[in-house]
Amino acid sequence: MAKVVIYTRTHCPYCDQAKALLNRYGIAITEINIDIDPSKAQEMIEKSQRRSVPQIFINEEHIGGCDDLYALERAGQLKSKLKGESFDE
Repeated sequence: MAKVVIYTRTHCPYCDQAKALLNRYGIAITEINIDIDPSKAQEMIEKSQRRSVPQIFINEEHIGGCDDLYALERAGQLKSKLKGESFDE
């Protein structure tokens, strides 16, 4: 099973949507709330080169934000990533 890390903020609807999608797949996620631990915001920016939340990583690969996660699902690639399988693009 994949290791999923998601950087979030409190009261972020996009964060909630991304977590809801991952939960539908039964995936355990590690959530890092940058409101609770502001030092993690800089870590997120360095890893993703983005300032917006959520920022999602699957097996340390930067997926992007909520829209990127849903696009991956629409393309039929999310399930494979979450299982740790590779696929041809």
